[in-house]
Amino acid sequence: MNHDHYPDSYIRDILSSVHTIAVVGASPNDARPNHGVMGFLLGKGYHVIPVNPGHAGKTILGQTVHARLADIPETIDMVDVFRAASQFGAVVDEVLALPRRPKVLWGQFTVRDDAAAVRAEAAGIRVVMDRCPVTEYPLLMRKAS
Repeated sequence: MNHDHYPDSYIRDILSSVHTIAVVGASPNDARPNHGVMGFLLGKGYHVIPVNPGHAGKTILGQTVHARLADIPETIDMVDVFRAASQFGAVVDEVLALPRRPKVLWGQFTVRDDAAAVRAEAAGIRVVMDRCPVTEYPLLMRKAS
C-alpha cells in the first residue's frame, strides 16, 4: 500500500470496525498527546488497553496497564503506536509474534517505517502511519453518518 495517502474509506472502515485498541507507549501524564488520544478513544466507546512496561500493573484513565502486547489476555483489534519511528519495526515484531494478531497497526504522527509496514501487511495486517485517530475520526466518521 502507498502510505503517502489513505483513501477515506480505508480509514473509515478501520475506525468503524475495531473495538479493542492497545495503545503502545501510553502515559499517565495528562500533558502527553498519547494520554489525550487514549481519553478520546475511550470517549468514543472503544475499549482501550494501555501498554507501557514502566507503568505495568497501574492504571491510566481507569484502564490497567500491561507491560507488553503479549500480556494482554484478550484479542486486540488495533495497536496504536506512540513510539519513535525507529521503534516501529520492533512493535511489528511483537505484533507478529502474537498468537492472535490485531487487524490493524496504527502509527501516530511521525511514526513511519515503510519496511516494517510491508512486513505487517504481508501478514495480513492493515497499516496506517503518520496519522492520528483524533484528527481522522471527526472528519471521516461524521461523513459516514
